[in-house]
Amino acid sequence: MGPERFVPYGTSHWALMALIVVGSVGLVVLGRRIERTGPWCRAFALLVLGFNVPLLVYRLTPGQWDVRNSLPLHLCDLAWMVAAWALWTRRVRPHALLYFWGLTLTPQAMLTPALNSPDFPHLDFVEFWGQHLLVIWAAAFLTWGTGMRPDWRGYRLSVVVTVAWALAMLAFNARFGSNYGFVSSKPDNPSILDLMGGWPWYLAVELVVGMAAWALLTWPWTRRT
Repeated sequence: MGPERFVPYGTSHWALMALIVVGSVGLVVLGRRIERTGPWCRAFALLVLGFNVPLLVYRLTPGQWDVRNSLPLHLCDLAWMVAAWALWTRRVRPHALLYFWGLTLTPQAMLTPALNSPDFPHLDFVEFWGQHLLVIWAAAFLTWGTGMRPDWRGYRLSVVVTVAWALAMLAFNARFGSNYGFVSSKPDNPSILDLMGGWPWYLAVELVVGMAAWALLTWPWTRRT
């Protein structure tokens, strides 16, 4: 008998939410205590790649391939790539993308998961939660553990990149009948998008709310005391 289906805010969901917090705090403490963070950052980057790349290759195999689902075009897919980039290089720009995507969009995906699969240990379950957990942990580790900080230039870059991605996904979805990024229609599961009106209005509301939230997340690091 296989595992039961994943139920939002069931036992496994609450356990994973707790794991987000515990793992983030632990990594922040680790980052502040170690003297040379470079090797740890690179090891973390390899962990992110080691988890996600084999799963990506698996999704691209003939038995799994579906242009509407298999490509790594959701923003959370791009987030793990940016996380590996930021961890390996410790550069300001990839960190800015990781900071904004990983601390606002990724948590939202975990609070209202668009996951229609059996519970643990089903591969879809492990892939979804592992991918999102690693992104949030990487953002917390680099920001509060190693001392990297976002700035207004990184804010502007993140807005431009995110808008460009959304426009590209609208075109791609229209061509192939997909819904990457949920920019062409809302997910079937309840989400914060339900509070933002119908399509395409929720995209405009999401942009305004997102820009305001990102600005608030930038201001504490840039204000002059």
